[in-house]
Amino acid sequence: MDIDWGWIGEHTDTLSEHALIHLRLALLPVLFGLLISLPVGMMCRRWRWLYPPALTISNIFYAIPSLALFMVFIQYTGLTASTVMIPLTLYSLSVLVPNVVDGLASVSEPVRQAATAMGFGPLRRLLQVELPIAVPIVIAGTRVAAVSSISLVAVGQLIGQGGLGYDIIRGYQLQFQTQIVAATVLIVLLALVTDAILVTVQRLLTPWARARMTS
Repeated sequence: MDIDWGWIGEHTDTLSEHALIHLRLALLPVLFGLLISLPVGMMCRRWRWLYPPALTISNIFYAIPSLALFMVFIQYTGLTASTVMIPLTLYSLSVLVPNVVDGLASVSEPVRQAATAMGFGPLRRLLQVELPIAVPIVIAGTRVAAVSSISLVAVGQLIGQGGLGYDIIRGYQLQFQTQIVAATVLIVLLALVTDAILVTVQRLLTPWARARMTS
């Protein structure tokens, strides 16, 4: 396969612009999904009967093919970024909700009792004890959701909102392999960099884990 490096050099600005659009379309849904999953996960942990239906609903959305879900929302949001981001937000819930629940469940009862004995109320215990301990599991789910979202955004180009998906489809239409390869490599790099950033965030939020590893 011959790569036209000259074309890549001439279109660096365009590819960079498409990469930024790709990131926005991919990562905002993960952020929205996390903002939804945190309170939902807390409620599922508080009222156990709520977890099975919440998990079932999120899995139903995940089972629907992305293009079909885009077609459903296009009737309401048109050919806009929202038509891509809303389904991706729904997809992220199937990963994030279980991870939030599992993260909170990983906090042992003696730890909760110790925090209560120290005068921590329910809200303070949640924010300062339970959520920090749950961070590694929640971040693990966020990593999966982010990488999945970055890969799925390209499908959105079929409705005109796909970031680097434009270059993949355009390259296919023109039978121009360089454009396809360049866009594909950038998508992989975006996924790798995003994953590395989330790992760094986890380490910053869990300094006690680093101390345990170095001791």
